[in-house]
Amino acid sequence: MFLGASRALFTGARGRFNHQMPVMQCTGSSRAKLIRTMPETPAVQSPENSRFSGDERPQTPASSRLAAWILAVTLVLVPISGIPGEWVLQDTLKSALLALGVIGAALAFVWSKLQTKETGVLQVHGLLLFPTVLSIYALGSMAWSHSYLAAVEACRWALLGLLLWLTLLVLNSKTLPILLGGMHLGAVGASMWAAAQFWGDMDWFPQVAVPASTFANRNFYAEYLICTLPLSAYLLVQLKTPLWRQLMALSLAFNIVALMMTGTRSALLTAGLVLPLVAFGLWRFRHALVVRRWSRGSKLSVATVLVAGLLGLGALPTANRTLLAEGPAVSPLERSLLRAGSVARKAEYTTGSFSVRASMWRSTARMMMAHPWTGVGAGAWEVHIPLYQGWNNSLETDFYAHNEFLQLLGEYGLLVGGGTLAVLLAYLILSAQRVWISPVRGHAGQQAALQAMALCSLLGLFLVSNAGFPWRLASSGAMLVVALALLSWSTSRPGRPLAHRGWSIALAGLGVVLLFSVLVSVQGMRAEQYIVRSVQALNRLVSEPDMPAAQREALQIEAFALLKEGVAIHPHYRKLTSIAADQFALTGNLEAALWAQDSVAASRPYIPDVHANRVLLNSGLKKAAEAQAAFDALRSLQPDAPRTRALGILLLRRAGHDDQAALQLKHYFDDGKVEYDLVRFALAIGLENKNESLTTRAFRLWVQGWPSEASAQADVFQLAPQAWRERMLSR
Repeated sequence: MFLGASRALFTGARGRFNHQMPVMQCTGSSRAKLIRTMPETPAVQSPENSRFSGDERPQTPASSRLAAWILAVTLVLVPISGIPGEWVLQDTLKSALLALGVIGAALAFVWSKLQTKETGVLQVHGLLLFPTVLSIYALGSMAWSHSYLAAVEACRWALLGLLLWLTLLVLNSKTLPILLGGMHLGAVGASMWAAAQFWGDMDWFPQVAVPASTFANRNFYAEYLICTLPLSAYLLVQLKTPLWRQLMALSLAFNIVALMMTGTRSALLTAGLVLPLVAFGLWRFRHALVVRRWSRGSKLSVATVLVAGLLGLGALPTANRTLLAEGPAVSPLERSLLRAGSVARKAEYTTGSFSVRASMWRSTARMMMAHPWTGVGAGAWEVHIPLYQGWNNSLETDFYAHNEFLQLLGEYGLLVGGGTLAVLLAYLILSAQRVWISPVRGHAGQQAALQAMALCSLLGLFLVSNAGFPWRLASSGAMLVVALALLSWSTSRPGRPLAHRGWSIALAGLGVVLLFSVLVSVQGMRAEQYIVRSVQALNRLVSEPDMPAAQREALQIEAFALLKEGVAIHPHYRKLTSIAADQFALTGNLEAALWAQDSVAASRPYIPDVHANRVLLNSGLKKAAEAQAAFDALRSLQPDAPRTRALGILLLRRAGHDDQAALQLKHYFDDGKVEYDLVRFALAIGLENKNESLTTRAFRLWVQGWPSEASAQADVFQLAPQAWRERMLSR
């Protein structure tokens, strides 16, 4: 209903989206003079001939109209759709919806071309090289880097490239409000879910950090929402029918308040920069926009609704128990101010989330220096990053660098990644310059206003991309290319005509791609469902220790079978398989835990924690050769880490080589490597083997280094022979 209304409001009874040329009243002589001076073929660069002008063509082609509606529905469904449960991850669903929607729209576009016998001329733009080059490089990465992750990257960029091209193809003065209306309605729908979580404590969707709408993490939701605000503002000032203006203003205020609810600092700080630019851009081009013809009362009422909505909705307190426990800020306004102000705290840069991100950025910088030209391969950041984290950061902090530009350079190298970013940045700067010098009235002003809002949307996305990974998420990734399409729409050029046979081949190819996408989506969801069900069964085993033995055994068997089925479909699913491995170890099923850890190690061979766990599990299962192989892998990654030294001593002990272990411990102590695990190993070996010198030295080191453990030290002291005790206490 909203999409239909928005289209009607923009088109009106006459004209299309207010791009009609003003009607010139000419006398007979002046009309003849005008006709004589008109060029036979309009200049390509003239505003009247741009794709943004109202006299572009008498009717919107059916191919553009149908494809635009499908894209608009996709832009609605992707952000508002979620899974009430944990059997599928939220962005898996969103990615599937985006892929099916974009390919479906492309199919509709081609099919309509075949049915209507329209002239088959495709619009092209140099900006299409951005996703194309990255997709081709990702395909090449499959030959020398992680094949699966490179293939995923190739598909991701190909899909975004198709969305960019398709948006350029369908954009015209009638389809523009359809696409913008779909984008805005999707943002409002997602904000409604967030509001229900903030004000109503709704918990339908799994939340890592609330309120996250349907995005699982509030940061993901905020990064998406910040991109929509400039285009929603443009939609507001172009409304022609007074009836809808106040409702549109209220929905825009509601979205801004929803952004405040998240407390995402990068998005809030970005909003503080972008929203004033949006206001300035709309004011600068106000004479070219419909808002100029609003009545004074209409302008006042819209401004009142916008301000009252921000202040009124922003003052409503939360009912979410998690947010109430986080701190004193209970309203969106309070929460946004408190969270944004927290960036000034010193602790944020030493122990807070910024310090974690900074650690990942430093590791990524080391990766870039090690592979400056080619990178580590598309999508392979998470595979190689453990090599550059250092021994004291062996536990992966995340699967992404939390900086899209650094990760792109780390994966694609300076030649491809750096070159692509440089060209894109140059294009955006030139576009901003072109917008700045554009006329502020008429068709050129309308075109410049839309481009200015697209630039604001991209600026917001790029700013939050310095602290997150929004390009890799379905909703914000779609906003990236839609904003690029809006920016480049007026400068796209017709390509070569495509014959009827070419459209038929394109239709068949897209049909195959659609079937492949459905298959991949279904298989991905099946894999997630199996692994998640396995983890849920294991969580139940951990939380119910008094469960009858027969039931526990049956649940263990079921959990292991589910995990195997999921991994058989998707052997590279790092995020969930490692969780199952940890849970199996907690429940005492070492065989299943080892199987899961081996599966992870086969896909991600450079994670020290995985190899350390494999050492312990193989050793616990009396698999000495496998334990030694896992230890060798760990030692190759972290040769001088405390954990590596401790596990080496453990393997020597379990192999019955206490004498070698004692000698190795002596060397460690001589080198000044006094670590808690080594000291305890030395005490155990010394007492068991009646090694007075090792026991005495280890006990002294224990007392000196860990005085808080005096009670345990007294117990061990009593275990030592009487003749040793005096020397153990001497310094």
